[in-house]
Amino acid sequence: MAPKPERSEEDTVAYCVEDGIAWVAFNRPEKRNCMSPKLNRRMKAVLEELEFRDDVRVLVLTGEGEAWTAGMDLKEYFRETEALGLGAIRKSQRESYGWFERLRWYEKPTIAMINGWCFGGGYGPLFGCDIAIASEDAQFGLSEINWGILPGGGASKVAQELMPFRKAMYHAMMGENLSGKQAEEQGLVTEAVPAEKLRERVLEIANVLKKKDSHALRATKWTMRRMVDMTYDNGLEYQIRAQEALHSFGGAAARKEATRQFLDEKSFKPGLETFDVTKVKG
Repeated sequence: MAPKPERSEEDTVAYCVEDGIAWVAFNRPEKRNCMSPKLNRRMKAVLEELEFRDDVRVLVLTGEGEAWTAGMDLKEYFRETEALGLGAIRKSQRESYGWFERLRWYEKPTIAMINGWCFGGGYGPLFGCDIAIASEDAQFGLSEINWGILPGGGASKVAQELMPFRKAMYHAMMGENLSGKQAEEQGLVTEAVPAEKLRERVLEIANVLKKKDSHALRATKWTMRRMVDMTYDNGLEYQIRAQEALHSFGGAAARKEATRQFLDEKSFKPGLETFDVTKVKG
């Protein structure tokens, strides 16, 4: 049986935009969506293409087939790159870590829709997304210890950042998988739902995010990420400066309009719903 031809770089990522939502997918289902240098380069290009499009309000990252991503491609990312020397290794690392970082500080809200395997290097984009919804039968794993290395590429830090310390240590040292439900219980993902309801739940969240003020969403997500390692006083100071910066990006007009709708029109209740952002002027 003849081997299947390699995917072109452009074909390693699939995406479409529907009703304000960019659906982006790892597209190497025959390899459980392992991330190769080609895929990493293409993903960065796709993210940059979509980031400032006016018709994109929310980005969803998922995987084609039975996996989200099974991590880095052992053959293409490790063996073939290492054979080319240190320069090639550093270039490949920059390409992968580069789009993980771009995702963390993305201009639009992002949702990880984890439909299957999420292993090793996949923890980078998992952490990069603002909200993570998994199917209950998804599998999460740091299998690196099973083949003689540590969970690198930020994976160890992601586990330690999101999970209770003792759970993260066990996860990294034992090489045992977590189901989607276990990942939810241990803080690795936001929520786990039955597989047949995964897209429905992600769509529900995306539609809520679409209605919120985009400038306020960006400021909120960046503030939450920046404050992780800050003291309370430093975090408070940062929030004050972030709010001032938000005003210069249109936040003042949005807040005035929201206040008008609440006090004058009595058309919404802030604790229960979002104001009508389409009425913001300027």
